[in-house]
Amino acid sequence: MANAATIPAEQTATLAPKAAPHAAILGVGGYAGGELARILLHHSKFASTTPTFFGRPDESKSGTLTFLEDLHPQLATAGHRRVHQILPFSWERAASSGVEILFLATPHEQSREWVPTAIAHNIKVIDLSGAWRLQHDANRAVYKLQDANPTHAAQLQIEAVYGSPELHRDAIRHARLVANPGCYATSVILALAPLIEAGIVDVDHGIISDSKSGVSGAGKAPTANTHFMHAADNLSAYAVFGHRHIGEMLEQLNLTTEQIQFTPHLLPIPRGIMSSIYLRLKQKTDAATISKVFESFYSNSPLVRLHHTPHLPEIQHIVRTNFCDLGFALAPDGRRLLVVSCLDNLLKGAAGQAVQNMNLMCGWNEEEGLL
Repeated sequence: MANAATIPAEQTATLAPKAAPHAAILGVGGYAGGELARILLHHSKFASTTPTFFGRPDESKSGTLTFLEDLHPQLATAGHRRVHQILPFSWERAASSGVEILFLATPHEQSREWVPTAIAHNIKVIDLSGAWRLQHDANRAVYKLQDANPTHAAQLQIEAVYGSPELHRDAIRHARLVANPGCYATSVILALAPLIEAGIVDVDHGIISDSKSGVSGAGKAPTANTHFMHAADNLSAYAVFGHRHIGEMLEQLNLTTEQIQFTPHLLPIPRGIMSSIYLRLKQKTDAATISKVFESFYSNSPLVRLHHTPHLPEIQHIVRTNFCDLGFALAPDGRRLLVVSCLDNLLKGAAGQAVQNMNLMCGWNEEEGLL
């Protein structure tokens, strides 16, 4: 875990800005893919370079044309014009189109299979799935991934950079493969990283993260637990002791399974995450000290907003924004601390963070196109 503010200036100097690369999105049909398309279409650096939108390889067999505006009508221009065709994907088409950066908003298994081929074509990848986020085999086992060439995959896995700009800016700038973090993981990691790095958390006392997400976090495909009759007027815990994002928290925060308990809940709202995180400090501390820890860690992080105690973040203030809002409350004993983290799971938890990573890879301001 590295705080970019503590890295020597010569290592964090911004790369010389360059022209917009030819970017493409593969998997544009889902919620995150749609948000990614929206951001890139309005990104100032792409004013004269339209991204390419790819669909499934077999879509050409139907003989019908599909447009981005068909899948996401909110992206249609005046007069409901359909102008952005979704092309059937092939590596030949990607290469002939000159794609330089490929966003993968695809299932984990597909991303694991396709990334090696993309890298072989000299295409940089920002993967929104969980296929490349985890360095430890035990944590990655939850995805049940199979590699055609395990040796090559293991080499790429070591190279993959966990795409949390607030923790790994310099590595992201020079990466060929960025593994975009999970939405829950982002909310918890950003809340805890400053405190753990400062060494003031009694991690052996145990950390509890009570996290809640809107229904879009489960993806676009309907399930028994996400349809209206189950989710509306309800609040339910799920994947207790077994959620896929817990491995990211363990690896990025250098914690063990005994030191953190993460419980996700399904909220009856479309989007947004709130993580209420309970921890104990090693010694009695005052609120001013806690504030300084957060302010120092995030002094160069434009997409993290800090709330002044006693004010706490709320989901309604981050929905459809690319911010992660953080706030805390300290008990009168100076030892018990509550940290509240809120973000939009489709933006700072997915598409917005992917664009933030792209901005760094291109040598642009990381908030470009996101404010």
